[in-house]
Amino acid sequence: MDQNLDIFKIRSNNLKPEKGRILIAEPFLTGSYFNRSVVFLVAYSDKGAVGFILNKKVDFPIHDIISDFPEFNANVYIGGPVATDSIYYIHKLGNQVSGSIKVSKNLYWGGDFEDLKRLITTGIAKPTEVRFFLGYSGWDSGQLDEELKENSWLVNDVNDEIVMKDLSQSSWIDFVKMVGKKYQVWEHFPENPSMN
Repeated sequence: MDQNLDIFKIRSNNLKPEKGRILIAEPFLTGSYFNRSVVFLVAYSDKGAVGFILNKKVDFPIHDIISDFPEFNANVYIGGPVATDSIYYIHKLGNQVSGSIKVSKNLYWGGDFEDLKRLITTGIAKPTEVRFFLGYSGWDSGQLDEELKENSWLVNDVNDEIVMKDLSQSSWIDFVKMVGKKYQVWEHFPENPSMN
C-alpha cells in the first residue's frame, strides 16, 4: 500500500514572497520566535527580506517601553529576533509620517518617530492605525528563498485590515485556514507531537 507520508510538504500556490504578503510558519518550525508565527513582509529583494511577526503580543504597552512616549493604548508585538532592543512600527498614517515606506495599499513602515508622537499627542493617530514591534525578522540575500525551498514557510496574500487586528499566538490557525483545505491537517497537528 502506497501511502503519501508527505502531507506537510508545501504545495506551491504560485505566490512568491514580496512586500505586503505574509509568511505562515509550517507546524514544525522550531524556535521561540518563529514557532507557529505569521510574518508580514515589509521588504523583499535580491538583497534580503524584512518582516514583523504579527501574532506574538507582549503584555505591556508602548509607553512602558519608551519612557517619553505619550499615553497610547496600542499593542506591542515581538517583531523577530533581530535588534530586539529597538522599536519598529507599521501604520495607516501614510505621508503624515515623513519618511515612511509604503508597503501595501494602506500600510506603511516606519518613518519619523517624532511625527508619529505628534500625531498621537494631538489625537490624529488612533491605536488601531499603528502596530509596534520589538525587533524584526530579517533574512540575508537568498536566505528566505532557501527556507521556502525547505518548506519552512507558506506565502499568502493578506488583507491590510487583518494585519492591523489584535492577533495572538492562536491566530496562526486562522491564517492557515485562509490558505485553504489542503493545509487543514496543519490546524489539528499538536505543537509538540511528543506530548501527545
